Amino acid sequence: MDAISALPKGGGMIAASCAALGVSRASLHRRTRPAQVVRPRAKSARALDANERQAVLDLLREPRFVDLAPVEVYACLLDEGVYLCSIRTMYRILHAHDEVRERRRQLRHPVYQKPELLAEAPNQVWSWDISKLMGPVKWSYFYLYVVIDIFSRRIVGWHVADAETAALFKPLIEDAVLKHDIAPGQLTLHADRGAPMKAKATALLLADLGVTKSHSRPYTSNDNPFSESCFKTLKYQPQFPKRFGCIEDAKLFCRSFIDWYNRDHHHAGIGLMTPDQVHYGQADAVHDARQEILNLAYAANPQRFVKKSPNPPDKPTAVWINPPAREAQNKEQIRA
Repeated sequence: MDAISALPKGGGMIAASCAALGVSRASLHRRTRPAQVVRPRAKSARALDANERQAVLDLLREPRFVDLAPVEVYACLLDEGVYLCSIRTMYRILHAHDEVRERRRQLRHPVYQKPELLAEAPNQVWSWDISKLMGPVKWSYFYLYVVIDIFSRRIVGWHVADAETAALFKPLIEDAVLKHDIAPGQLTLHADRGAPMKAKATALLLADLGVTKSHSRPYTSNDNPFSESCFKTLKYQPQFPKRFGCIEDAKLFCRSFIDWYNRDHHHAGIGLMTPDQVHYGQADAVHDARQEILNLAYAANPQRFVKKSPNPPDKPTAVWINPPAREAQNKEQIRA
């Protein structure tokens, strides 16, 4: 018997004991009262007998009624001049035989696997997406295609067009693969499930280039976080206009932004380095130079720092899209 049921039964002592243990008196009374005897419910005089219930069940199982809801069966029988029972009674009979369920064949959505992608160096995993840029008048748009390396965060390819099609993506990815000397089997290209991303032409193009394709789960923006973050940085720029007057204005603005993003933007996700520094192998040199500056600052004024010399932000070593759960990683390490 637990602490609640072991409490004293005196009136004043109950309140004091409950207060001391931090339990309510209602809990005490509920736990200590005798169990109630549940009496079987009396059968109604209006209830169908066993033979009548079986007749209704056999009727509901007939080929002409087996795929119909009880309300449809009830209406059909009334039109034929037959009444056996109410709609609710039909449901009760079906429920007693575990036959209350969806009878129609329905479309079942496939279970989409969560993408888990790891990049430990540039040009291993790229992500691409398309974002709308508002045009000069209502309901007019330009479309910004962006391909980004998830390890370095560098934009490796971009294009502004007045349409959203797989055909416009072909020269963009071919040019990016050629510029970065991507070997067959080296690269995984991740995208969401937009029409250009799922197009057959895109799949065939990537197969010809030796690029592995990967897709986000439907309606799961977290599966493509790097492209989404890049577009947010673009559209939160103070200079970003509400509308672009023409496609040339959009191209000019995006070119200026991408040059700044790659060369000058110190990205928090890559140790406050620029994408170009990480992409082109300068991360170690930049990190060491920063460490020397901090060491000199500590030597000059150690009282300004707590316990030890400061360190610059960590260099990027591995970047995940949906890292696996820690339990799975621990199991893999134990097996190894």
